[in-house]
Amino acid sequence: MFFVNQRLRAINDKPASPEDYSHLPLPTRLKVHKAFLKHPELIDAFVAENPFGLDESELEIVGAWKHFVAGEFYVLRHLKNYTVFLSSTSPAVAYGVVALFEPLDDLIGLPLPALVETTLFPFKGRIVYDGLLNAFNVLFGPGVRGDLDWAYKEAKLRQGIVTTLPPNAASAAPAAAKRSTTKAKKKLAMAKDVSRIPEAVRPARDRVVALTDEFCRERLDDDFAALCREMADVLARKRPSPLARGKAESWACGIVLAVGFANFMNSDRSQPHYMPPADVYDGFGVSKATGASKSLEIRRMLDVHRLSPEWTLPSLMERNPLAQLAGLANGSMDVRSLPVEMLELFSRLGLDLDPLDDEEDDGRQSHPNGYAAPSGFKRSLKRMRLPNGSVT
Repeated sequence: MFFVNQRLRAINDKPASPEDYSHLPLPTRLKVHKAFLKHPELIDAFVAENPFGLDESELEIVGAWKHFVAGEFYVLRHLKNYTVFLSSTSPAVAYGVVALFEPLDDLIGLPLPALVETTLFPFKGRIVYDGLLNAFNVLFGPGVRGDLDWAYKEAKLRQGIVTTLPPNAASAAPAAAKRSTTKAKKKLAMAKDVSRIPEAVRPARDRVVALTDEFCRERLDDDFAALCREMADVLARKRPSPLARGKAESWACGIVLAVGFANFMNSDRSQPHYMPPADVYDGFGVSKATGASKSLEIRRMLDVHRLSPEWTLPSLMERNPLAQLAGLANGSMDVRSLPVEMLELFSRLGLDLDPLDDEEDDGRQSHPNGYAAPSGFKRSLKRMRLPNGSVT
């Protein structure tokens, strides 16, 4: 920031050295910091000039600062490896931030969630804050806390918890999610066997599928159409089948909305399949009341909820946190192999894990290798009530 002030003259003070600058009052240094945020090109200028004779590795660290993220963040929870900062942007992004010196929980000193203003920088493969953190003395009620928890889940679904800047889009998906993807495909393969659908219901099923195929072909994509066909087949195989009553347009609309509900089609504008419900109603020529009621009926009948692994689009499955829950419930993974984020998610959903040793709990999320699944854990998962009220 000493270099920034030399270039921009953001303050009247004229410190003679970086050490002198560090002793300036905080409000004065904030003025320089805000001026820097408007001129990020000064980072490249500093690297090019290298006025303090930094070595190559140090210049590389400074050069990466051009990927900084500045603004207001909600501090959600302190985990073992980092503190979760949720951006106030839409869509929200969850960052895993570490402190170089004073622990963030001591520095913030407020009950979580807490609203802070700061700037995040990359540093040796991690994300740190710039040392200037303004915490707002605000307490949030249960409604806002619930909204923040759900935004956090959606952020993890989109890109996980970002732990380096710029985000590493090529990071490997959790193996558990991949296993759950395979199980979901096997489970849904049964629905593709049209021969198992009663003869009397097939004409109704075919009319519904023709409508969803046409709608998805024109407005969505083949993956969405495939899930709609599979849902129609599951409904057609029910005894008695609900497709045998009512109009095909109503059921087709309900199916698209139900699949969309599981994939945030109507709630997250950042998703490639985003579509307002009104567009779906209009596309099938049904009223809002009819379309919404059919969607709700289907979701209750098939137990469809947000992030349902069996109804998640392939493009989203690998980042679906509940896919890992499904894998655990089916006994297909060792809980000790789960990432810290998943253990923290279990805790928020009311599922406790038993520690393997007698180490003292310091109040933070312990390392996954220190936990094992307790007896009855599979039963607990199956009757777990999710935030939207459904039961998985």
